[in-house]
Amino acid sequence: MAHPLAGIIDQLKREPSRTGSIVITVFGDAIVPRGGSVWLGTLLEFFATIDIDSGVVRTAMSRLAADGWLERHKVGRNSFYRLVKKGRQTFDAATRHIYDPQPSDWTGRFELLLIGKAEDRDAAREPLKNAGFGTPLPGVWVAPSGAPIPEEASSAIRLEVSAEDDSGRRLLSESWPLDRTADAYLKFMKTFEPLRGWIGRGETLADTEAFTARILLIHHYRRVVLRDPLLPPPLLPADWPGRAARQLCGEIYRGLLPASEQWLDRNASNEKGPLPAAGVELVRRFGD
Repeated sequence: MAHPLAGIIDQLKREPSRTGSIVITVFGDAIVPRGGSVWLGTLLEFFATIDIDSGVVRTAMSRLAADGWLERHKVGRNSFYRLVKKGRQTFDAATRHIYDPQPSDWTGRFELLLIGKAEDRDAAREPLKNAGFGTPLPGVWVAPSGAPIPEEASSAIRLEVSAEDDSGRRLLSESWPLDRTADAYLKFMKTFEPLRGWIGRGETLADTEAFTARILLIHHYRRVVLRDPLLPPPLLPADWPGRAARQLCGEIYRGLLPASEQWLDRNASNEKGPLPAAGVELVRRFGD
């Protein structure tokens, strides 16, 4: 039987280059829980497992540093990277969106943000999308009440509105491309279901394979779930695939975690040596 990881890597190669996005996934999923800093050589070793050239990785790292996501620290000839404050704040919000259970105490109300100035709209667009906000009209952003409001939208006029039943569903359909999100969840499940079956049968995964699979799992899931506003169940179709996708992702993640952490123990380092152990928040991921 073909190893399912090979098919996942083949699919990755057919897509446009996403090296910078995978770098961010590595930091948020694996490096931040273990101190936040990592040697460039560790990253190059990982990317070699998915056949991405070291020159491509170095270029991606330079661009992320220039864009204010990463900072570099040199010790001798070795380079070490960590997320800067801006990148860490953005990723803390994304981490909650990816790994934490969905709140179940929705009140039937929505946060409504009004942003008038064009420059403020441009600055807030991506942070608001990543925080789960949708936009039915230019300059108008909406999310279920209690959604975190990113710093870039702090100047917005903030209202709370009630929009239940038909009004809520209309607001939903005009604010978020849920059909595309549903299709993306179905594609994610089709890609990773063979890996769940492989793990469920007790097939062997080497430490390197487990770490690679874990990063690609979160890379693919992150791309979908960060565009999902995680709307309350009463506003979603009964067959909404986001629930099944989260369950699949959590099962695979927990199956990969022990061996993938062993890979980090043996291969990853920072300025002081081997990475410190992760805290308890790591094993709580995808806990419902």
